[in-house]
Amino acid sequence: MVQHPDTPETAQAAVAALVPEAEAEGTRLRWEERTQGPLLWLAVLFGLAYAVPILHPDGPRALRTACSVTEWLVWGCFALDYGVRAALSRSRWLFVRRHPFALLAVVLPILQPLRLMRLVSALLLVGQRARMASQIQVTTYVAGSCFGLLLFGSLAVLEVERDSPTSNIHSMGDALWWAFTTMTTVGYGDTTPTTGLGRLLAVGLMLSGIALLGVVTANIAAWFIARFEREDDETAAHTRAIAELTAEVRSLRAQVAELAARVPGAERER
Repeated sequence: MVQHPDTPETAQAAVAALVPEAEAEGTRLRWEERTQGPLLWLAVLFGLAYAVPILHPDGPRALRTACSVTEWLVWGCFALDYGVRAALSRSRWLFVRRHPFALLAVVLPILQPLRLMRLVSALLLVGQRARMASQIQVTTYVAGSCFGLLLFGSLAVLEVERDSPTSNIHSMGDALWWAFTTMTTVGYGDTTPTTGLGRLLAVGLMLSGIALLGVVTANIAAWFIARFEREDDETAAHTRAIAELTAEVRSLRAQVAELAARVPGAERER
């Protein structure tokens, strides 16, 4: 006997099939919520490990080795987090398609084991996890992104330009000034990268700065629009209230006039 698709048995089977998927999705969301804080702290640790060898290039070899190991360990934690989230997803292929930058960040350091590639991958992974947090407001996220790009862009360009004979970026101050003028698209030209990798960093920093400035502008515009809409709604509500009160007053006047017209006739009947 063939069951009708709308029978209770079919509905129960469909619900039973959805239960494992819902449980898997809930497990993934709980994993993301619990690991978000530790991963952000690991990102801070990665930033320190990345900055120390650049700011102290003549430091002991053991310190540089420890920083390099720390960078790889932090990247490994982010890669493990990506793998766990993919395993806990309802559809692993759909998860991979929806998070292409996270996959790129995991694969990039393996294809090219440079410190700069580990920096790019860490920034991509941290940004992706930060956007998942509903409690992080857009303004806070944009401010943190600007600070991170400014700092890490300065460190990256200093690393690739410091030993170039034609470069004029030889200190952290020069690198910060260059990164700030590049992000804001001012570009005074007093400090410029001369190596190919440095110019590639400049292109990425310019595009990122333009994107972040666009987000800030859009956020401010959205705030003003929302405020104007609230004011318009309040004005419309007041207008409706006044119209309702006016209608009630007119109705009361009509009732009073009707009662007043009936009173003389009642007295004549008496």
